[in-house]
Amino acid sequence: MQLRKNNIEKLSKGDYDVLIIGGGINGAVSAAALACKGARVALIDKGDFAGFTSQESSNLAWGGIKYLETMEFGLVRKLCMSRNRLIRNYPSTVKEIRFLITHPKGFRRSLWTLLSGAWLYWFIGNGFTRPPDWFSRKKIEEEEGIVDLTASDGGFEYSDAYFHDNDARFVFNFVRSAMNYGCVAANYVESSGGERDQNGIWSTRIRDVIGGKESVIRSKLIINACGPYVDHYNQMIRQSTEHHHVFSKGIHLIVKKLSPNRRVLTFFSLDGRMFFVIPMGNRTCIGTTDTRVDHMESTVTEEDREFVLKNINHMLKLPSPLTTEDIVAERCGVRPLVVKGSGAGKQDWLALSRKHAVEANVDSGIISILGGKLTDCINIGEEISESVESQFGINLPYKDHIWYGEDPQGARKEFMHQAELMELDKMTSSQSFEKLSSRLWRRHGSHALELLESIREDPKMAEVLIKGTEYIHCEIELSARREMITKLDDFLRRRSKIALIETKETIRNSPGIMEACQILFGEEAQQKFDEYFNS
Repeated sequence: MQLRKNNIEKLSKGDYDVLIIGGGINGAVSAAALACKGARVALIDKGDFAGFTSQESSNLAWGGIKYLETMEFGLVRKLCMSRNRLIRNYPSTVKEIRFLITHPKGFRRSLWTLLSGAWLYWFIGNGFTRPPDWFSRKKIEEEEGIVDLTASDGGFEYSDAYFHDNDARFVFNFVRSAMNYGCVAANYVESSGGERDQNGIWSTRIRDVIGGKESVIRSKLIINACGPYVDHYNQMIRQSTEHHHVFSKGIHLIVKKLSPNRRVLTFFSLDGRMFFVIPMGNRTCIGTTDTRVDHMESTVTEEDREFVLKNINHMLKLPSPLTTEDIVAERCGVRPLVVKGSGAGKQDWLALSRKHAVEANVDSGIISILGGKLTDCINIGEEISESVESQFGINLPYKDHIWYGEDPQGARKEFMHQAELMELDKMTSSQSFEKLSSRLWRRHGSHALELLESIREDPKMAEVLIKGTEYIHCEIELSARREMITKLDDFLRRRSKIALIETKETIRNSPGIMEACQILFGEEAQQKFDEYFNS
């Protein structure tokens, strides 16, 4: 926790080019892009990084095939190019995956119309992924025997991508990258607004949510990346924007593994919306709902659970129907959808896309980022960098530097070479779904070399610390130093996906969980343990 303490001390010292408020995907990529290009950047979030909408996605890098139905071809093209860019630049993290869509008889679009749309989708995406394929009822039954084909006339398969780790881990890695280039970032730091002086400098009031200390950050520019709270924060600092948000609540339930295949099963739910069965290691993620809500804070309701369970039991032939007793974990997120002006009530809400809008108010020194999704994150980072330099005149001395992507290929080769020489993969847990070397590189990049050194000094460092998970001892020590883990939930839910694949009670009783707390929090280990498990 020393990293966070040091950064909070730095926040009020000196002037910054940019203060970014909000550490979700929009704020994280803005910080990574600007810091790499040479801006002096500060980043704060009132909770943990990726602690709200950005931790509740479907874990998919999705090109937006459903937007073909509303003929938003430009948006689909842009999202497909973004997806391709992620697959190219994050080969260990963002991977192509097949989607099998089962077509119900009498659906509003014929099977051949949808298959033609899948080919158009593939063409719009430059043929970057494997091409679509038609599936007869027989072929579906042979490959996915759990699918109920009673009311189906076949299906088809196409490709998109998914995040091998969880979405929040992907977001945090942008925050960590920003810090590598000098960004001063701190979680659990909230802003209560601020004022801009006659010289164009913002003085933003902040408070350490954990320690209570108040101070001020001075910056030339503020980027409002508060996700669903963008409108709220703009009201606080008396700013107006042309675009605004309406909110859609989506939920997913995590259950036992339903299919042995690494494939997303895709259906049209009983009310016609898309419904996914997504592989997640030794678990399966099912959902989602798409419910309009008026508030940014939402929870999973009994009605939500009933909807998802009713659909999954209708679509799959399971040994026994899934019930609430089968739910390992739940995800509930509010998606901010962008509307223009006062048109929120005049549009078909279900037809609204996940596109983003960036509004720059040069006179006020404010940029607001509205909407957006994980797939489009690199575009947002580039767009923000362009706006900061061209519209606000902030010099970016390294503007041509590439700020995204995995560590250099040479570093990966060196890590894999050393790992092979020391026979690291023989230390892989019997419960793991991938080799230890691949997992350590994906999570930690070139810093995985530090883990090799720890394992050389003491082979016990390669042992799984928290039973039932894949996190080894030295990984948790590295996370304690580098990942600004302030609460146990930060580690279990966002830096890892442990809380998504195991129940709270299983984690509480897992051998090693208290030792992990001691590594992460030192003398505060018991307090942090009780805070998480008694909440």
